[in-house]
Amino acid sequence: MADRSAPPSLALVQELANTLNVETGRDALAAPGGLATFLRTHELPPAPAGKRELAAVQRLREALRGACLAHTGTDLPDDAERVLETLLAEAPLILTVDAQGGAALRPAPGLTGIPALTARIAVGIATAAADGTWPRLKACEAHDCRWVYYDRSPAARSRWCTMAVCGSRAKMRTYRARRATESG
Repeated sequence: MADRSAPPSLALVQELANTLNVETGRDALAAPGGLATFLRTHELPPAPAGKRELAAVQRLREALRGACLAHTGTDLPDDAERVLETLLAEAPLILTVDAQGGAALRPAPGLTGIPALTARIAVGIATAAADGTWPRLKACEAHDCRWVYYDRSPAARSRWCTMAVCGSRAKMRTYRARRATESG
């Protein structure tokens, strides 16, 4: 199977989006200590682990999944756009210039909790947008999957996380529907 992991700039987006298994409903963030573990694993400052913070991260995750699904040719849902605008506004970035004149975006100093996570994600997306890799981070078109994967195909036109499972199921459903209309 081809490597579907995102480059470092987008790894955090991919890993956050994939904390929910759509098919089984298992949400790693909602598990006891799940949000704290996720933040610690990604070397982010701890956040309060209340229902409000968990809900904010889950909204961020689903909005990012919507953006990744839009990379397959669908429109970004209005609610996902609003969620991203709201959360990104709470996560300011600064532009730094080093001694050699190199520029980089960084989360603003002092951010903690969900704004720190959102700022790190924003830096990754901005970096990926600049180098052209952001549109290759996609969500599987299968309604019962939606796994976020990195499209490494030459034409960047894949629609499913794996052709062997989700792609085959979709093609089989299309085939059966066509056969049903032809025989009916």
